[in-house]
Amino acid sequence: MSSINQTGEAIRLPNFCNRGVLLRALLAPNALVLAAAVALAPSPAEFPARLGSLAAVVEPVLLVSLLLLCAGRRLLHALPYAGAIGAVLGLEVALTLGWVAFLDGVLAIGAHPPAWKAVALSLLATGATLLYFDLRARAQSPALAEARIQALQARIRPHFFFNSLNTVISLIRSQPRTAERALEDLADLFRGLMAGEQSLNPLSREMDFVRQYLAIEALRLGERLRVVWDIGAMPGEAMVPSMLLQPLVENAVYHGVQPLEQGGEIRIEARPMGQAIFIRLTNPYRPVGDRHAGNRMALDNIRERLKLHYDAEASLETLAADGMFSVTIRLPLVRDLRP
Repeated sequence: MSSINQTGEAIRLPNFCNRGVLLRALLAPNALVLAAAVALAPSPAEFPARLGSLAAVVEPVLLVSLLLLCAGRRLLHALPYAGAIGAVLGLEVALTLGWVAFLDGVLAIGAHPPAWKAVALSLLATGATLLYFDLRARAQSPALAEARIQALQARIRPHFFFNSLNTVISLIRSQPRTAERALEDLADLFRGLMAGEQSLNPLSREMDFVRQYLAIEALRLGERLRVVWDIGAMPGEAMVPSMLLQPLVENAVYHGVQPLEQGGEIRIEARPMGQAIFIRLTNPYRPVGDRHAGNRMALDNIRERLKLHYDAEASLETLAADGMFSVTIRLPLVRDLRP
């Protein structure tokens, strides 16, 4: 089950351009350096000097290696997992030896660990960091699968299925072509809902699911359901989690438009914002009892899926004000499954 937070399907090397990955990759080696300084310092008074000498070797190597790993993430994607690990370890050794030689030969700074110790520390820090990311990816894999199962269960609501069938039945004699089209939309929609092999889909395909769902609901709600599309600048080829939008639109219909006698308007916006995608869904809002418990469940599930796919790179925010409810999603602009 692929995630753009990794270098490819069945490969657990992280995407070093992801902010969450970068933060963890910075914290782990620095924690190791701090522990090493505490262990190697003969006395508390010598701890700052020991920490400074270790940091002088580790910090520049760490920062340069993260920049290179981010820039070369597609090359790492092309390698098998073991080869990618070997490439990362080789890069760290080369950078460490080069930096130690620079400190000795150019800056003439001798207050640092010898080359072999610096290489050993670099390999230890890199190995520990990669092991952490490997274990984290393995732990997240069942969590991602469970989140997708819960999303599937949450979005296939019996009321929608039975209402759709009743609507089609009522149209078979009077409007057979419309009924046939509705059945085709329903079949395509449920085929997409049940397609478990794809965890990421093009944004254009996700919008197609939304259109098919709204076309079915429009047969039942008629003029009470009004939809405004603002997706002219949408990057249709961008990859997003499968069935990300349809549950939100279903909630907008079920909790926003349907309870209102006069119906209401749903507005769907999608456009690029630099290297990110901005998606906003707005619908009427009338808080009534526990009807919004299902809405909160769907939102929590989507937040979890975004976190599992994108780590700290994505966000979902909601706002209820002036009788309107909006959901705003920001996520990285990725045009294929590679990071």
